[in-house]
Amino acid sequence: MSLTDKAITRIRELIQSGDLPPGSRLPPEQQLAAELGLSRNLMREAVKALVVARVLEIRRGDGTYVTSLEPAVLLEGLGAAVELLQGDTQLELTEVRRLFEPIATAVAAERITHAELEELHHHLEAMRAAKDDVELLNQHDAAFHHIVTRATGNQTLASLLEGISSRTVRARVWRGMVDDAVADRTIAEHQAIYDALLAGDAALAQATALIHVSTTEKWLRAHLAGLGEDR
Repeated sequence: MSLTDKAITRIRELIQSGDLPPGSRLPPEQQLAAELGLSRNLMREAVKALVVARVLEIRRGDGTYVTSLEPAVLLEGLGAAVELLQGDTQLELTEVRRLFEPIATAVAAERITHAELEELHHHLEAMRAAKDDVELLNQHDAAFHHIVTRATGNQTLASLLEGISSRTVRARVWRGMVDDAVADRTIAEHQAIYDALLAGDAALAQATALIHVSTTEKWLRAHLAGLGEDR
């Protein structure tokens, strides 16, 4: 472990112990460095790293604070990290979506509000209107799933799914560009999910979501296999 990593660990220990709770202001750099037995340079590097990780935030002219440490804050950088993944990770991300999203949809069926159902209906109708516009259709598709995950009331689960969504949305756009019949199937699958949520049927909601994600995964596997054969 590097000296910077050790400095990061020391600050994290203060946060985990409650000595620096969420929203609290860190002591001045020189004071904290002395209390932890660290050099000011090491302290500065550790703070920078924790700012990048959304554990700390620097407020100009006011000091350095511990963030809220809410999942939406700490996992905010997940999407950016996913964007940088190398290799054939598109299929892996779709598999992760298949594992998490049906369960999230089942939970949403038990917790979704009337207002959220109205939002889903709006995006479903917008998808129908945009069936010939792949990009726009997928924007409403992504918004639909965002509302469903938000309806779970589970910030950690919602943040994880949001973090992987950008790459999987691109796969769906790709599918729409090469498969002329996909729009009608996609809309029908979303309608089935909506109907299950409207009925408050968790088991049906999970099943419809699983079918929806699995069709995308199945198409992606076949298409990637075809590309591999062409190489």
